[in-house]
Amino acid sequence: MSLTIKLKITPFNSHFNCKPQTHKKFTFLSLPIYHFNKLTTKLVVGHTKTMSSHVIKSSLIDPDGGVLVDLIVSENERELKCIEAEQMVKVKLTKIDLEWVHVVSEGWASPLKGFMREDEYLQSLHFNSIRLKIGNGNDSIVNMSLPIVLAIDDETKEKIGTANDVALVGPDNKTVAILRSIEIYKHNKEERIARTWGTIAPGLPYVEEAITPAGNWLIGGDLEVLSPIKYNDGLDNYRLSPKQLREEFDRRQADAVFAFQLRNPVHNGHALLMNDTRRRLLDMGYKNPILLLHPLGGYTKADDVPLDVRMEQHSKVLEDGVLDPETTIVSIFPSPMHYAGPTEVQWHAKARINAGANFYIVGRDPAGMGHPTEKRDLYDPDHGKKVLSMAPGLEKLNILPFRVAAYDTIAKKMDFFDPSRAKDFLFISGTKMRTFARTGESPPNGFMCPGGWDVLVKYYASLQVEEATPASVSA
Repeated sequence: MSLTIKLKITPFNSHFNCKPQTHKKFTFLSLPIYHFNKLTTKLVVGHTKTMSSHVIKSSLIDPDGGVLVDLIVSENERELKCIEAEQMVKVKLTKIDLEWVHVVSEGWASPLKGFMREDEYLQSLHFNSIRLKIGNGNDSIVNMSLPIVLAIDDETKEKIGTANDVALVGPDNKTVAILRSIEIYKHNKEERIARTWGTIAPGLPYVEEAITPAGNWLIGGDLEVLSPIKYNDGLDNYRLSPKQLREEFDRRQADAVFAFQLRNPVHNGHALLMNDTRRRLLDMGYKNPILLLHPLGGYTKADDVPLDVRMEQHSKVLEDGVLDPETTIVSIFPSPMHYAGPTEVQWHAKARINAGANFYIVGRDPAGMGHPTEKRDLYDPDHGKKVLSMAPGLEKLNILPFRVAAYDTIAKKMDFFDPSRAKDFLFISGTKMRTFARTGESPPNGFMCPGGWDVLVKYYASLQVEEATPASVSA
């Protein structure tokens, strides 16, 4: 039986505040996400280990730009920065804006140091990358496929006037950050949508949530974040920053780190892919490959399974031994989800470089979705992995395409699809899986670990109770 210890990291308040805050009570996640050992706070510097005829460094891949961006104000400066921010014009953030502050502040978008100014925005929008000017004619390209921008309306623009800096205020009206040396420029929504999604069809979830209602101006500048972003939802211990992940990879003396992103529950087909990837890396000569199971934790569309439910389900997968806790780290990736297919999957891969992963698993239709108005996929299912293998700025990342997994009705388990006996395989889509869970019908034996399936059934049963309960009406 393997040792499992609950991950403990001291929580911070979500925003700078002189008064202590209490955390909201969180009850759904009944068991911890399993890690083999507690995170240490000491960074192992310069550690190397010999493998075969070459030297493997535990911190296996440099962040984009060479230095991991950290935009959190130091504790000894925090109070003065907060006082300074109170004198500035306030810019209100939406929940999704706050998620982007979180992403940028921890270095997931390194070398980006704030919300994009116009030159960075145009490079991202038109080239999916940004040129770093390092002098001597040796400019380099880093991947940046999604614009990371902050929208403001006409009224806010007028209030800012000629100010050089503004304060950013979260949805809870607490000051989150200072945006320095600002630049305001036009927000051409149609161009942004068309270039990011390849369509302006109505019904794109992120567009309707975050772009259509946004203001007609974008404001860029350098971020100074007053305090680490925390959500007080019972899951903050699993939101490990790129720095924390790199420290943990060093502590475990990983000689390869392979990242797997998903926004759905883990079924045995996913586990097959992850376990097979580790086997392949061992066959290549690596001695200690570590899996970063990295579910997306920012905005998702309404019919996706919520993060707290997914995290409890992932915990059951490790508890039931479907994945090995000794060689797996489960952590939340804080980015919002665009559902922008081959454009977005570049962002997902690039962010994992900054977290220290040197291998990235990519499968069918990554970051894709059904067309919002037609009965077809919005993107070609194979284009995501093809784009990743060619994308500028991702050359140092090893892309691992995987074969399609499906339920083998003969072997009674999830297995790699064999076209020579296609009739023996059953493809269980996310929609079909949700239908099973909602109706209480069990999937085929071997599709998902029993503990993980129970979590989903419990969640959908709770939804049915909510739907059946009539809303109270005030007199």
